Amino acid sequence: MARVDLIVPTYNGTPYLLACLQTLTASSYTDFKLIIFDDGSDQPVDKEVIGLFPAATIMRVERNVGLTRAFNAAIDSSSSEFVVLLNNDTKIEKDWLAQLVSCADRIPGAGSVASKLRLASDRHTLHSAGDTYSVRGMPGNRGVWLDDFGQYDTEGEIFSACAGAALYRRAALEAVRLSNGDIFDTRLFMYCEDVDLGWRLQRAGYRCVFSPKAIVYHHLSATGGGNFASYYVARNIWLVLARSVPSQIRRRYWLRMAAYHLGRVVRAVRSIREPAARRSLTGTLHGVAAFIVSRKDSPDVTPHELHRILELLMDR
Repeated sequence: MARVDLIVPTYNGTPYLLACLQTLTASSYTDFKLIIFDDGSDQPVDKEVIGLFPAATIMRVERNVGLTRAFNAAIDSSSSEFVVLLNNDTKIEKDWLAQLVSCADRIPGAGSVASKLRLASDRHTLHSAGDTYSVRGMPGNRGVWLDDFGQYDTEGEIFSACAGAALYRRAALEAVRLSNGDIFDTRLFMYCEDVDLGWRLQRAGYRCVFSPKAIVYHHLSATGGGNFASYYVARNIWLVLARSVPSQIRRRYWLRMAAYHLGRVVRAVRSIREPAARRSLTGTLHGVAAFIVSRKDSPDVTPHELHRILELLMDR
């Protein structure tokens, strides 16, 4: 059995998928099983994938079920020591997977390992050097839009990994399954699903480590984005805040959170003529409603874990 189950979801993005897989054929690390989850694409991708990876497993559904369900189905169909998730709109450096596995082997307490993502359109610009979370109740990408001149070239602990290119230890994923048996929360559909998982891993005591030599190039929102993203991001940040952020942190920083998110609403109202702003406001309305209902779902953490997590959060 391979050490790595490499899961690539795809939805109507065959040209991007094939470009991604073409770079994967040159990977210096080969002890992986490739799983493609075709989330209801108009045209099946079987022939194209098998042409590059004859041993690949292709899972297909007839209608789009969302990224979280795709991840869950693919993870549950596999059993390797490590689960690696990779967006279809990426291209990898040949040592990317080797660097992720090497980092996980060196640091057995790490539940996840984050890649360095640069823009495919400008390979000197960062998209993510791991994910952050602010005491204002907002996730973010570390180093986003900055020129990469080595300022994030140190391996170290961060808040969480961007699931666009991340390794997870299967034992850690099993430890944080939801009460219904899911690993990713299907209520999120897509966007912020990795932040939610990051919070559950942190609460359970699993560290996330950034591997600066695990480099991936990302075409931003090639199979998503737009008004669709505006709605789900605005909604899901509230669902994560309600269900996954420890209540001690919400109580301590509620004023900063309220002020920041009120500012987001004000900015959206000022741009109300824009479809993205209207979708963001609708998502916020639905998210706040869900927050009111679900805000007691997130358990507290021990004082020791609270102190450790607070050291990882951004103070702005």
